[in-house]
Amino acid sequence: MTVRTVALLTSGGLAPCLSSAVGALIEEYTRVAPDVRIIGYLDGYAGLLTGRHVEITDEVRAAATRLHAFGGSPLGNSRVKLTNAADAARRGLVPEGADPLRVAADQLVADGVDVLHTIGGDDTSTTAADLAAHVSDEGHELQVIGLPKTIDNDIVPIRQSLGAWTAAEQGALFARHVIAEHSSSPRMLVVHEIMGRHSGWLTAETARRYRADLASREFVPGIGNDPRRWDVHAVYVPELDLDLEAEGRRLRAVMDELDCANVFVAEGAGVDEIVASLEADGADVPRDAFGHVSLDEIDPGERIADALADRVGADKSKVWKSGYFARSAAPNAEDRDLIARSAELAVRAALDGGSGVVGQDEERADELRLIEFERIAGGGAFDPATPWFADLLHDIGQPHAD
Repeated sequence: MTVRTVALLTSGGLAPCLSSAVGALIEEYTRVAPDVRIIGYLDGYAGLLTGRHVEITDEVRAAATRLHAFGGSPLGNSRVKLTNAADAARRGLVPEGADPLRVAADQLVADGVDVLHTIGGDDTSTTAADLAAHVSDEGHELQVIGLPKTIDNDIVPIRQSLGAWTAAEQGALFARHVIAEHSSSPRMLVVHEIMGRHSGWLTAETARRYRADLASREFVPGIGNDPRRWDVHAVYVPELDLDLEAEGRRLRAVMDELDCANVFVAEGAGVDEIVASLEADGADVPRDAFGHVSLDEIDPGERIADALADRVGADKSKVWKSGYFARSAAPNAEDRDLIARSAELAVRAALDGGSGVVGQDEERADELRLIEFERIAGGGAFDPATPWFADLLHDIGQPHAD
């Protein structure tokens, strides 16, 4: 198939790769296939449903490298599930009774799109595969090639999603500032909440990077400038059971000795227990268009902080959330390299007639390849027995998996 028009689309939450990935795809097409027309749908699937797009002009192509220095997305994002017709109609994206998948497919045909590049998580990628099937019903072949975006790094079977390294680095920088709050009050409990329902890896990696930075700093003895007071004293991830009674006893000893305790907690930690408790009390647990529990509304970090504050005898406790700070950054050098290699492969696959998601395939020795859509899934769990994480928990005196 001859590729004449390609479309770019970013979707879901932000991650430190979206602008850079858009820039990298534009640069690569300009380098190897400059005659291919490029358009960008605005606001993710919302723009596709409503037919809103921009042309990637020669002026944009010439300046595309500047996008690597920005967070966010130049095209805009949205959270739209194309199989949730009622939600799409309620938001005015499709007429009442219309099938969003069909509306989107018809728009792609009308725009003459041969290749759709999606930059998003597992829902974005698998929805795009459904779109390709619908478009084929109209007699128009569509290739779909996704780039994996999520700060949670939880897309199966992809080893490393774009932007996740940067999110961990930025979360560690955020923590460096807020942990200074341990000195703002006697018996201070500092809770750093890391965004994401499946953010076990991100929470662990953020803690690792924070402690590596801490180890590089020099302290002044005899004046309270004690590295132990700046350290992480607990790391809670969804993949480990959280025994608040036992942790309360352990952290009370830390509080008694250091006059503070610093906790890193994944937003998804303890959610199952919280939901079960709310439902047992007859509460209506809020959920989003994808059926996920609305974490913002049940606020797991605040609930854990309240429970710990009582148990450790804190005079004051405070939850700081690094998610919006971390996910909105421009990519670091590690991510820039992975983005560049992924975009190069994505364009080559497009010109060769392939479809799938570009990623490091864990089941094939982490080879960067075009992974089949049917193998893509979300919610990949972090293994808390990973040696570096087990060592981290051992170092801070927290019980851990064998």
